Amino acid sequence: MEYSKNNSRIVYMGTPEISAVALRGLIDEGFNIVAVITNPDKPVGRKGILTPSPVKEVALAHGIPVFQPAKIRLDYEFLKELKPDVIVTLAYGQIVPQGVLDIPVRGCVNLHGSLLPELRGAAPIQRAIDLGKSLTGITLMEMVAAMDAGKMFDKTEVSISSEDNYTSLCDKLALAAKELILKDLLPYLNGLLPGVPQDESQVTFAAKITPEDEHLDFSWNSERLLNHIRALSYTPGGYGLLNGEKFKVFKAHAVTMAKGKPGEIVCAKKGVFVSTGDGVLSLDEVQLQGKKMTDGKSFANGYRDLEGRLLA
Repeated sequence: MEYSKNNSRIVYMGTPEISAVALRGLIDEGFNIVAVITNPDKPVGRKGILTPSPVKEVALAHGIPVFQPAKIRLDYEFLKELKPDVIVTLAYGQIVPQGVLDIPVRGCVNLHGSLLPELRGAAPIQRAIDLGKSLTGITLMEMVAAMDAGKMFDKTEVSISSEDNYTSLCDKLALAAKELILKDLLPYLNGLLPGVPQDESQVTFAAKITPEDEHLDFSWNSERLLNHIRALSYTPGGYGLLNGEKFKVFKAHAVTMAKGKPGEIVCAKKGVFVSTGDGVLSLDEVQLQGKKMTDGKSFANGYRDLEGRLLA
């Protein structure tokens, strides 16, 4: 049997906007998406309104059935009835069990947000920025039981500029992932992409972003701190404590200025300027706990006696 866009049965698994972009691409190109699997709706905002994932919104807009198991490892029998030829995943957000991997006729493929074998794991996009890399990409890979360890079918490179943060890099990678899956899905289904194994000697890992990672350490040197701020921006946002309240920093740049001790706000004229381990950063986009995000200059104008305070 030769697979086409119309006769292939595709189940798509994903949750955030980066995944929704690739799903839209497949739908617009006429691929037969028989179902979407995404994470359960989550409460959003102060009122805790249950909100569907971006992937669910795309599926519903196109009349595609949606499944939202709380734990896919315990709830996947419904997949057998869908009789998928292939499962395509991108940023689903749960570990997919072997029982799921065994169901599709042509197996499961994943669009991973790095140039494997570098940065296997939960946070490849954030960690690429955090490490100061100038190049990353998307790898189309075979899904196996071991995390991100399957054969690689194709890759596409994406540059990381010094202005990129997590949000902007996600946008770049979303487009790259869409183009890659549109190019490769039919060749994969028809056995034209044999794949190559990963070089285990070159493997690195991208650990999940933890709450501890969000707390900025101003004793770090400026370059390292800037990369970390970019990796966390705009979500979840890195922070220091200002008078015991979370003070998030979304954007900053290095300046030449006399430094103080790490975390000290050495100047509050025309902005917020804070010392690092080896220099001074201008904090360009900030947000005090309970307030709206603002530029550093506006924050400094509205906060009395800021100079000399410590971001801990």
